[in-house]
Amino acid sequence: MPRDPDTPIHCGPRHVAIIMDGNGRWAQARGRPRLYGHHAGARRVREVVEACPGLGVKYLTIFAFLTENWKRTQVEVAGLMSLFRRYIIKETRALAERGVRVRFIGDRLRLDAKLIDLMDQLEEHTKTNDSVHLTIALNYGGRDEVARATRRLAQDVAAGKLAPLDVDEQTLPRYLDTHVLPDPDLVIRTSGEARISNFLLWQSAYSEYEFIDTLWPDFTAAELARLCHSFGARDRRYGAVRA
Repeated sequence: MPRDPDTPIHCGPRHVAIIMDGNGRWAQARGRPRLYGHHAGARRVREVVEACPGLGVKYLTIFAFLTENWKRTQVEVAGLMSLFRRYIIKETRALAERGVRVRFIGDRLRLDAKLIDLMDQLEEHTKTNDSVHLTIALNYGGRDEVARATRRLAQDVAAGKLAPLDVDEQTLPRYLDTHVLPDPDLVIRTSGEARISNFLLWQSAYSEYEFIDTLWPDFTAAELARLCHSFGARDRRYGAVRA
């Protein structure tokens, strides 16, 4: 659901997307296993979610597990999947009480049945909430998402539901995992890396980016507020020139 550039918005970002990077390095710097950092990073999510309403952030999308992360060690992957299950069980009540609506994006087919069931339950339990829309990208990759969307679009064309000449840049977004969400205004990546790592490739075409050195477990609500304030000073022209 891309935003119309002519629609006025408040000066801060309405939709913030975050690549939560640096958990493993944060743990290793403390002589602890990488999973220790992932647990610390999961705790940081709550603070950031709670800060969103006061900053005017209606939509928050966080990158939890990339499709390429399956290449990590079996121990780390298994630990992450356990962490996701525990996070959902532990945070469901708090998220619901704060009016947070949770959605998951990504390919669920490779995830285990227990985790999928918990994801479904959390989405159902929070579906009427509207204070913050939290989207968790789990087993998600931007190229994979576009490929899956294109496959569904092609099936509709083959079935006669969509004419080939009607396919344009407004059509594909309706098939993306994020079709009910506005495009992100601001994308933040922590840990000092300056790449987007296959995250929201289509949706972030006109997003502003912030690459910061802070490791994700050290990221605070105050830093989010600083970045949102900085965003408000940017001149977003969407390819046009101000008169």
